[in-house]
Amino acid sequence: MMPTSHTVGAEFTRASRRAADFVSLAKPRILLMVLLTTATGCYLGFGSTPDYVALLQVLAGTALAAGGTLALNQFLERDLDARMARTQLRPLPAGRLQPAEALLFGVVLVAAGLLYLTIAVNALSGIAAAVTMGSYLFLYTPMKRKTAWCIVVGAVPGALPPVIGWAAATGRLGIEAWVLFTILFVWQLPHTLAIAMLYKDDYKRAGIRLLPVIDPDDTMTRSQIVCDCLILLVVSLLPTLIGFAGPVYFVGALTLGIGMVGCGIALVRWRSATDVRRLVFASLVHLPALLLLMVLDRVPL
Repeated sequence: MMPTSHTVGAEFTRASRRAADFVSLAKPRILLMVLLTTATGCYLGFGSTPDYVALLQVLAGTALAAGGTLALNQFLERDLDARMARTQLRPLPAGRLQPAEALLFGVVLVAAGLLYLTIAVNALSGIAAAVTMGSYLFLYTPMKRKTAWCIVVGAVPGALPPVIGWAAATGRLGIEAWVLFTILFVWQLPHTLAIAMLYKDDYKRAGIRLLPVIDPDDTMTRSQIVCDCLILLVVSLLPTLIGFAGPVYFVGALTLGIGMVGCGIALVRWRSATDVRRLVFASLVHLPALLLLMVLDRVPL
């Protein structure tokens, strides 16, 4: 029996939906941020002579390794995702993909990404990517069920992408790479805590022990956010202070940092959900703007 246009169309639709589900395992929005920070580290590492072929290579390898890591995270946390309203429609808890499919997809992507970085770029970038993957899956992911300190541990893999980029460009890890790491590390703390405040009921239902879950009135959380914003303000000035960004970056970083601190103080003072959302939005503006300023006002090494 010859297939009809209707059956061909239905099969195409089904295949498209499955492909979209596999793509969603890689959490495209988070992956985009990973690639943005990796590209920044790589571009800054090149100095005055950017190698755009090498940049594309490190982005390709990082995309594979990071996408696979995020897919494996969804595989490991599929039971938690099923309990939370914001995640229960993801492919695994909704039953659109089978766990074995997600596991295979994640393993293949991670293996391909790490091998590509090691062979096509350099061994140091592959090692940095492997540390990112290992700390995310085997430290941060299980700790979320046990302790509020998971946010600090989870900030480590989140801060390593610019280090991957720097390692790819220079073949070494200098102070500049660690300054980028520190900025990303600290930035994640108020950003993640604010998101956790918005979804604390979901996290509590799933048994994820972020600080807002064990801090019912959010007093500790709000104070911690202000402290983190103040630290972020200070560390974001380091690129100029150590000489690989100029005065325009310094003024911009100072302005952005004061804005973050202001949002944190407003959160402590007025304690509304609107203030929490404002802080999340401010953090999402802060990081890309900071990285753009760094790239535009870099001092060639």
